[in-house]
Amino acid sequence: MSATLVSGDELAAHLNDSNWRIFDCRHDLQDTGYGEKAYAKGHIPGALFLHLDRDLSGEKTGSNGRHPLPTKEAFAAKMAACGVGPDTQVVAYDNEGSVFASRLWWMLRWVGHAKVAVLDGGVPCWRRGKREFQTEVPSYPPAPFVIRPGVVPFGADDVLERLDDRRVLILDARAPERFSGEEENLDPVGGHIPGAVNRFYFDNLDDAGCFFKSAEELRDEFDAVIKGREPQSVIQQCGSGVTACHNLLAMDVAGLAGSQLYVGSWSEWCADPARPIATGE
Repeated sequence: MSATLVSGDELAAHLNDSNWRIFDCRHDLQDTGYGEKAYAKGHIPGALFLHLDRDLSGEKTGSNGRHPLPTKEAFAAKMAACGVGPDTQVVAYDNEGSVFASRLWWMLRWVGHAKVAVLDGGVPCWRRGKREFQTEVPSYPPAPFVIRPGVVPFGADDVLERLDDRRVLILDARAPERFSGEEENLDPVGGHIPGAVNRFYFDNLDDAGCFFKSAEELRDEFDAVIKGREPQSVIQQCGSGVTACHNLLAMDVAGLAGSQLYVGSWSEWCADPARPIATGE
């Protein structure tokens, strides 16, 4: 069982394994049709496509963020229709440094499915290995997906209650210019949650922005940020609960499992003017 990252070689060895299911999670926040088009042009053999907005998000109300969670039942039904059973090994990939693949990784853990991993390096990894892509859309028989107890997401009130608790660290995965409030192109208000610390998700990757750094390097970097706190006291957030999953996965890779995800993140937080906002570094 793989629970964090798999290599291209490992995935290639299991392409014909009926108990493995591969998902293409490519997406572009500015061009939401990109992922489907890219999938149609070519994808890893056997992969099914999942759309961030339709499959990995729920209904937006205007106050619950840009990518709220669907119901567990709706997500479980989607997984079942894709042939994911209780013992299926799921592998997610994308072409964006594993950002969107990480969202699927976290969501499966949310519904208690532990056998899920991310293809380290995604599409570039597969291409570098000179492995084939296909255009055929596979079909799988439905499976009895089972919802089990899993990780519990945090809400805005959970974060508010902990703002003055020095044992807790809020880790913001957005780019530094969005964290500071100097540049905001996705949400109507710039800034960050007071007391939050910035850890840009892209810093989890190697110099080429492709593969995750080694577990040792990630641990050293996160240790320097969390400063002795237990991983369970770290609240991960970003713009809408997507790139924060990248930091959460990276901490798991580093052996620092157990941090929390604030799903609504900044897009939910800033929707209520009563919630405090900070700017600058």
